Amino acid sequence: MNYAVVLRRVATIATAGLLLAQPAFADARKDEAFKIIDRNADTVAQIGDAVYSFAELGMQEVKSTELLKGTLEAAGFSVEMGGAGMPTNLWAKWGSGKPVIAISTEIDALPEGSQTPGSIARKPVVPGAPGHMEGHNTHAGVATAAAFAVKTIMERDKLPGTLIISFGPAEEQLISRPFLVRAGYFKDVDAAMILHIGDNLSTGYGLQNYAAISAKFTFHGKTAHGANNPWDGRDAVDAVQLMDLGFDKLREHMRPTYRAHRTITMGGIQPNIIADLGQIWWYVRDANAPAAKENFDRLVNVGKGAAMMTGTTMDPPEFVASAWPQLGNKVLSEQIRKNMEMVGLPTWSAEEVAFAKELQKANNKPEVGLATALPTVAARPQGTASNDNGDVTWVVPTGMMNFPSSVPGIGYHAWPAAITPTSTMAHKGMVTGAKVLAASLLDLMTSPALLQNARKEFVEATKASPYFTLLPAEAKPPVDMNRATMDQFGPALSKTYLSVSPRFK
Repeated sequence: MNYAVVLRRVATIATAGLLLAQPAFADARKDEAFKIIDRNADTVAQIGDAVYSFAELGMQEVKSTELLKGTLEAAGFSVEMGGAGMPTNLWAKWGSGKPVIAISTEIDALPEGSQTPGSIARKPVVPGAPGHMEGHNTHAGVATAAAFAVKTIMERDKLPGTLIISFGPAEEQLISRPFLVRAGYFKDVDAAMILHIGDNLSTGYGLQNYAAISAKFTFHGKTAHGANNPWDGRDAVDAVQLMDLGFDKLREHMRPTYRAHRTITMGGIQPNIIADLGQIWWYVRDANAPAAKENFDRLVNVGKGAAMMTGTTMDPPEFVASAWPQLGNKVLSEQIRKNMEMVGLPTWSAEEVAFAKELQKANNKPEVGLATALPTVAARPQGTASNDNGDVTWVVPTGMMNFPSSVPGIGYHAWPAAITPTSTMAHKGMVTGAKVLAASLLDLMTSPALLQNARKEFVEATKASPYFTLLPAEAKPPVDMNRATMDQFGPALSKTYLSVSPRFK
């Protein structure tokens, strides 16, 4: 007997049985969602392009949220602005009852990222202005289109459940989600989906990045003439330098996983004036939140020591931001991957591939063009960057997905990444991402077993390290952050705003 043939037959029968066991309406609903997204492809692109044109920094996403609020309200969602003390925090909701499923993402730009779309040569739209050199503008189109498609299916089929979209401000500064979690916004959510631009369709599980705490340390001294009577002075900048040096000496005794970096934000006026004011801004990170908190507490003690050595005083640390590492749920990741395989990658045009290769060549990257195959399934190594969505993942089972709207090899947070977020390549990737997100949301809305298994994994994964907020009790969102920059560049940027009112159909 040919056992290989028998095994193949058994496998075929088993596979057929599994396929038959799947509710026929599950795929039918997804197909319908895909059609809704396809017919709204122009609206998806319009939303992303408009947010790109606004180029708004964190905490100042005024035009961007105004556009999204109007779009979502027209689509039937209720929209709350200003939650957790942040004026540009947008929290949209549709439906009622369980399950409650949330999409969590962001729309902020980056300083000095202004760049003319499609120009490989450096050509800012407004010199020195902010711009979308990470492509967060694309998130707006993906999240809203997927939510609209799912809402339409749920409404038609009278499915119970609540769909939420959270556009949190200032992700680039790691600010909003810890405040949202502390304020209880995710306490009733059964599962969440986090999306982000990428150069392929991908998902991950386990610890995806680092915990972080960001704070400014301000020292006060006494001014004096640097030549005539320096002995009467108390140099606050000396305290800044000693804090920097003191932490450097501490580095030898830190865990190999730690990261710490700083910039001096107040360093004196001129050399012959003893500085009575000095400030240093620190980011402290580690592979988990308790370790990051321990590192930060040691940094505070170094600052206190620097003040003692210089006869200055140190203010309580001015908290700026914090984040837990993102914890991806494997159960949800595996389901997202199935939907990625169902949807597949976009069909790129010859012109899109050629442009991608030209951009790669100009940036000394391998000329590989655009993604043509899904990445292999494997646990991704933990990265050392941070994202404030991490706090969400420690209170709610969370699936993570990337969609293909950027060029492979072109790193974010640099102006070349601002060349393509409004291109046809980005638009195709946004439509693809919206389909994967919609399919995954429908799975979560209609499969109690999927939610139960995700919750079971979540409880086990978080048992050893229960969530606690890294926010000090007195911490408030820095709502004026980036206001001066937007006041400076906003009038010039406004001349290139895309004036539209996107509507889904």
